[in-house]
Amino acid sequence: MEKQRIRTLIENALAEDLGWGDVTTTSVLSGGEQGTAVVMAKDGLIVAGLAIFAEVFHLVDPALAVKALMNDGEKAARGKIIAEINGNLGQILRAERVALNIFQRMCGIATTTGRYVEAVRGTRAKIVDTRKTLPGFRVLDKYAVTVGGGYNHRFGLSDGILIKDNHIDAVGGITAAVARCRQKAHHLLKIEVECRNLDDVREALGCGANVIMLDNMAIPEMKQAVAQVGGKVPLEASGNVSLETVGEIAATGVDLISVGAITHSVKAADISLLIKKDG
Repeated sequence: MEKQRIRTLIENALAEDLGWGDVTTTSVLSGGEQGTAVVMAKDGLIVAGLAIFAEVFHLVDPALAVKALMNDGEKAARGKIIAEINGNLGQILRAERVALNIFQRMCGIATTTGRYVEAVRGTRAKIVDTRKTLPGFRVLDKYAVTVGGGYNHRFGLSDGILIKDNHIDAVGGITAAVARCRQKAHHLLKIEVECRNLDDVREALGCGANVIMLDNMAIPEMKQAVAQVGGKVPLEASGNVSLETVGEIAATGVDLISVGAITHSVKAADISLLIKKDG
């Protein structure tokens, strides 16, 4: 199912870009030109999404040969050649932009995630993503997070119960919200509760939450929450996490740190595709 979802995503992206055809390439080239394109990192990055990158070219022209020179998860230094594409130059040019758009985003997510993972090294904290992904691209965004060394939070709303502040306010309290979930949800679903202060943490722990999210708490408050919970349930820190603050957050002793920025506002990696015509 995921393979079909990715294929549909690529097909939609190609249809959006190509429209009635690539009028520039059709006008400039005769159609028979053959050659090689090299894919080069223009800055240091973590490679992610090579199979997806190749699939774009194969959907445009199955005869195009894409040769990966690196693997997902490897670090490419500036100037490193990541892959080569051989075949009809017109077809390579038609696939170029869509392939790079997807690949650059995935490498950007993996690279940024890797920086966060490195910043918490030596602590117990794991870096996890959120649902703040590009619509339609979630499966690719979340895969890129794992390539960068991070972990996936729930993929969608059906994966687990996360009682947030709006749920709590709508029903009148944490205890009532948890009780309703226990009554209605099946026994295999864990219940995570978003807590805004230490009183919320105490209440969530007391009514049987399986995971507690510390929402936008200050560092001293997080430390108190860690001591208060005493390892009874996992603690997730969330809200306004940055590369500058993540190390200090991890040092409080939380188990998970969710970072929306690694997917919702990531900078695409700088990658170029350069063509060399045969002969």
